[in-house]
Amino acid sequence: MNHDSLHRWRIAGVVASAVIVLTVPVYAIKESRARAVPPPLDAGRATFVGRESCVSCHESADSAWRGSDHDNSMAPASEATVLGNFNDAAFEYGEISALFYRRDGKYFVRTEGPDGEPGEFEITHTFGVEPLQQYLIPFPGGRLQSVTIAWDVERGEWFYLYPGQDIPYDDWLHWTRAGQNWNGMCAECHSTNLRKGYDPSSKTFTTTWSEIDVSCEACHGPGSRHVEWAEIPPMARPESENYELLIRTGGVSSRQQVELCAPCHSRRTELGDYDHTRVEVLDNQVPAVLEEGLYFADGQILEEVYVYGSFVQSKMFRNDVRCSDCHDVHSLQLVREGNELCLQCHRADTYDSYDHHFHKKIHEGRPSDGALCVKCHMPERPYMVIDYRADHSIRVPRPDLTLEIGVPNACGQSGCHDDEPVEWSADHYQDWYGRAQKPHYGTILAAGREGNAEALEDLIRLSQDDLYPAIVRATALSLLGAYPGEAATAAFNLALQDGEPLVRYTAVLNFTPTTPEELVELVAPLLFDPVGAVRMQAATRLAGISSGLLRPYQQEALDEALTEYREAMEYSLDFSFAGFNLGNLYSRLGEPQRAEEYYRLAIEIDDLFYPAKANLAVLYNSMGRNQEAEQLLRQVLEAYPEQFDVAYSLGLLLGELSRYDEAAEYIERAASGMPQHSRAHYNLGLVLQFLGRNAEAESALLNALELEPDNLDYLYGLADHYVKLGEFSKALPIAERMIETYPENPVGREIRTFIERALASPPEN
Repeated sequence: MNHDSLHRWRIAGVVASAVIVLTVPVYAIKESRARAVPPPLDAGRATFVGRESCVSCHESADSAWRGSDHDNSMAPASEATVLGNFNDAAFEYGEISALFYRRDGKYFVRTEGPDGEPGEFEITHTFGVEPLQQYLIPFPGGRLQSVTIAWDVERGEWFYLYPGQDIPYDDWLHWTRAGQNWNGMCAECHSTNLRKGYDPSSKTFTTTWSEIDVSCEACHGPGSRHVEWAEIPPMARPESENYELLIRTGGVSSRQQVELCAPCHSRRTELGDYDHTRVEVLDNQVPAVLEEGLYFADGQILEEVYVYGSFVQSKMFRNDVRCSDCHDVHSLQLVREGNELCLQCHRADTYDSYDHHFHKKIHEGRPSDGALCVKCHMPERPYMVIDYRADHSIRVPRPDLTLEIGVPNACGQSGCHDDEPVEWSADHYQDWYGRAQKPHYGTILAAGREGNAEALEDLIRLSQDDLYPAIVRATALSLLGAYPGEAATAAFNLALQDGEPLVRYTAVLNFTPTTPEELVELVAPLLFDPVGAVRMQAATRLAGISSGLLRPYQQEALDEALTEYREAMEYSLDFSFAGFNLGNLYSRLGEPQRAEEYYRLAIEIDDLFYPAKANLAVLYNSMGRNQEAEQLLRQVLEAYPEQFDVAYSLGLLLGELSRYDEAAEYIERAASGMPQHSRAHYNLGLVLQFLGRNAEAESALLNALELEPDNLDYLYGLADHYVKLGEFSKALPIAERMIETYPENPVGREIRTFIERALASPPEN
């Protein structure tokens, strides 16, 4: 369990969407490259039989597996498995203290408990083996909780997983709370045939597994049919596809093998227990795109993202390199050491040479790290304080991008040249390889994250270019949602037909049509998508739509997909994001009581999960419960002052309550913090106009119009502002623009007529 990178807002839905008009129709979904994956055998009567049933025929694989990280992923606490010092070992870190000891052959820790008071807790399981080992403690309701003091195997000492942080006992991240809960946070990838077994009504777990560690059937699927087939004398065995194994692991493409590992080795949102019957990644989970907070803008790892999202960006993945080319699939060890690993494919005289890496192999009488391929192409970052993980995007170092967009580069990482300024690395790089650098998608994503207007065309191009990885194209779409307009509309429409499931999913998630009819036209076909996550996301977008807009077969498909979605979210109701998403769903379905129930469930799990509070406030506002709505929004802003979208919501609410001075304060804060949010500038102009702050109102309305020059609301608002001030010479050209841009709308002509009459009849003295 990674305690550095627990992603508090693991959200499959959105708080609010940018408005994007879609006009181009959706046609048939293109054939997906992922569809080349052969379906697994019918699960039928296949059951899990355990590793011991495999050993007699697969001794070499079993021998390699023994002692591996998979073998040691979890175990009952015993003399053989516990590595930490439990000989009355005291630990202190700031206000945190613990005593680790043994009694009657059992292992205990005395430390702060769920009520903030010291207590004794028995440790029943070890978790992991190197470079650190964690320990699990049983709690009521079937929970196992992970202590946030871990054992450093190399140094032989206890250490705290949250250095510099004071986590109170009632915080989601405290070791006794949901953020450190093994059942939901860790179990799915540390045991075989894991069934989480969460009951939302009782808030309890009945978590089960067939084997406590990651064993044969974790990858190959339930093996009973294979064992039955293998027990038949060889000459009598019937012809069998894949030897009656449920999951095909041999003779598969690189993509198939990488996606076989993805259910555990990716940053993701789970859609249910992994049952080995669904071969498409997005039937089992939704991998995170290169979102801010998880990845740097150029796709380098920031938080712990578990390899998949990095590797699928790489040129290696594009050229059919797979996990097993570098790692033994059973021992998990590298198949070769040092540069020999890379020289399996790359010419030594070209790449393992001074003319390529410009580093001596021997420096001051010792081997030099600078000549190692991985030091430049797979820099490491520490997670959980001491666990260094390599970036598997296997990229070329780019110190120029460090200067341009602030991302790290290998020269200044891993303790190599971190004492030198970035310019030093960039100058050497240019001397060695020349000044010309290939364009990198990181500059586009960085501009998109900042909301730069000029990023629009680049984001569209990136989203449509098949030469870029699907995860990069999907990330571009996730940022494109903040750019309304016809160009973005066309890009989303193409993405809805894309061959890559992650691209289609992200397109459905991030666009917003202007009319219900457009929504049905564009999204309803995706109710029949072959991939579960896409169907479910389409269903959430259509939830609450008038049944009169759907054909009977579409309504039937919508009902089925909504059932899928509910089941997926109910599976994760031990997390805030699932309650939040169900709250959003029932709000759309016009069931405010159920929506409130799920929003409150999300807040109960994590009181700092602000999206649930923000959306519950919106719900309360729609129900006329404005005092409660205001209280929630102020709570969010107190905890997160820079949540400008929440400041905007509070400003609008205060305006609705006729508290205009306060409204102006919060909308102005939102407009300053979200300079590309045109509607915030527009509403700021309206409220400032009401307060008589006319010059400021004009400036805000002009800002809105600059961002969206053809927006009818903004044109009308500015013209109306000038008319009210009697500044008809300024109002008239705005009215002319309205007539030219919207010739079929009478409002422009009406304003022009009013202005002409006013100019023809000057006021009497």
